[in-house]
Amino acid sequence: MQTSPPHKPVKYIFVTGGVVSSLGKGLAAASIGALLEDHGYKVTMQKFDPYINVDPGTMSPYQHGEVYVTDDGTEGDLDLGHYERFTNTVASRNSNWTTGKIYLSVIQRERRGDYLGATVQVIPHITNAIKESILAVSDGVDVVLVEIGGTVGDIESLPFLEAIRQFRQDVGRENTLYIHLTLVPHVSTAGELKTKPTQHSVRDLRSIGIQPDILLCRTDRTLPRDIKRKIALFCDVNEDAVITARDVSSVYEVPLALAEEGIDHIVLKQLSLPDTPRPAGQWEELLDRIRHPQDEVTIHVVGKYVGLEDSYKSLTEALFHGGFKHRLKVNIKWIEAEALEVEGGEHELDGADGILVPGGFGNRGTRGMMKAVEVARQRNIPFFGICYGFQWATVEYARNVCGIVDADSTEVAPDTTDKVIYKLRDLLGVDDLGGTMRLGSYACQLKPGSLSHRLYGADVIHERHRHRYEFNCLYEPAITEKGLEIVGRSLDGKFVEMVELPTHPWFIAVQFHPEFKSKPLKPHPLFAGFVEATHQHALAARRAAAPAETLA
Repeated sequence: MQTSPPHKPVKYIFVTGGVVSSLGKGLAAASIGALLEDHGYKVTMQKFDPYINVDPGTMSPYQHGEVYVTDDGTEGDLDLGHYERFTNTVASRNSNWTTGKIYLSVIQRERRGDYLGATVQVIPHITNAIKESILAVSDGVDVVLVEIGGTVGDIESLPFLEAIRQFRQDVGRENTLYIHLTLVPHVSTAGELKTKPTQHSVRDLRSIGIQPDILLCRTDRTLPRDIKRKIALFCDVNEDAVITARDVSSVYEVPLALAEEGIDHIVLKQLSLPDTPRPAGQWEELLDRIRHPQDEVTIHVVGKYVGLEDSYKSLTEALFHGGFKHRLKVNIKWIEAEALEVEGGEHELDGADGILVPGGFGNRGTRGMMKAVEVARQRNIPFFGICYGFQWATVEYARNVCGIVDADSTEVAPDTTDKVIYKLRDLLGVDDLGGTMRLGSYACQLKPGSLSHRLYGADVIHERHRHRYEFNCLYEPAITEKGLEIVGRSLDGKFVEMVELPTHPWFIAVQFHPEFKSKPLKPHPLFAGFVEATHQHALAARRAAAPAETLA
């Protein structure tokens, strides 16, 4: 009689933060996940956010940074981008839970009568819902890494912390690990590192029943052994589990910086997992490319939310990834779109090796985006339009090349006579924000022989969308007769997904968001191609300027 192999319990790592926010819990969690994958373990990741919004989809990018979109159409926290860039995790609707989303699910159950008339309370009903959401991502993996947003001591985070405290009792102490990220500041006037903030943070965590197993100490320098020993003594943590999480010049140094501290071996030991060899190579080779570029380019990004770079986090990283592939340092110059709307504003784009217009919503800055497209088109500067950038690229072309002077988008000009960009017909009349968009992954058929087809090396691609308005196919004959080529469509032919200008050195605009699928170890082909084109433009500009410099 054959017997099935013994079931291996899933291991759970919970990452919390203390002292101050923005210490890098998401990057730390993603880096630990990357190291565990290098050891051969299958990892998935999850983020809990303490705010009451159901998701960040309707939140201002200035407050929350970018909205990250998953394949299944979930609008999630930007930390999901770190998870997918550093690991093989494919985020989904179960990867990001907010207080609002948890409470909404519990209230819906209560309204259906699922609790059989019981008084619904934070404990056990809210905490049970949190624990159920953790279990929902546990199938088929070896390790689940769970990041708790916010800071220990915040009232908003308490239900999540209580839930992970209970979770250890549910699945067994040997199957859980608590990692606490804290701050060890260097006070220059005193000339010493201060451990008191870490001691107080751990004290707060212990007061609610959680004893951290590992401390990640964020600092600007390597922690001396005596400091580690002091932290271990006062926080009741093994000395070898006090880890220096020092500042680094690139986020992609974090996995190796933590590996130097031996965190992967400590995690595997504490979770009783075999410490299989971790092959060196891919992260080391990536860092060599980052640290030793052969040249550099400057790309002007013309956007609406440039006051906060996290508004375009995935976009920024994808541009860097494109540079890594070609050993190029990518310098980004942020241009506020409205700055191009004033007389002479186009000079903001002088010296650009490439111009990129990213996504956005609303009327503000749209004419500046069109000006950026016009400058790139007329000066033969490599151009990349994404989502909103695609829409205003087609409108600009319709106006300035095809002579359709009233071409516009109904998002900003509902009564325009030439609706080149308009709302999805099957969603007209739906006004709830967040319920009117094409969200998530959709297939796109590429035109054989096009630049995009060559870059992707595939006939059909799948990319993530987040938008409410589409190109109006009634205007297809007008723009294609004047040279703008449609090179990507939905499989049913209903939606235009990509356009190119074949007479231009590099001009591609896409309705989707390719930045969400770029990784440092596997740059997205469109970004890699765009950065390469900007380098060729830069080299040509230098060659053209060389004789004048010689004469001078």
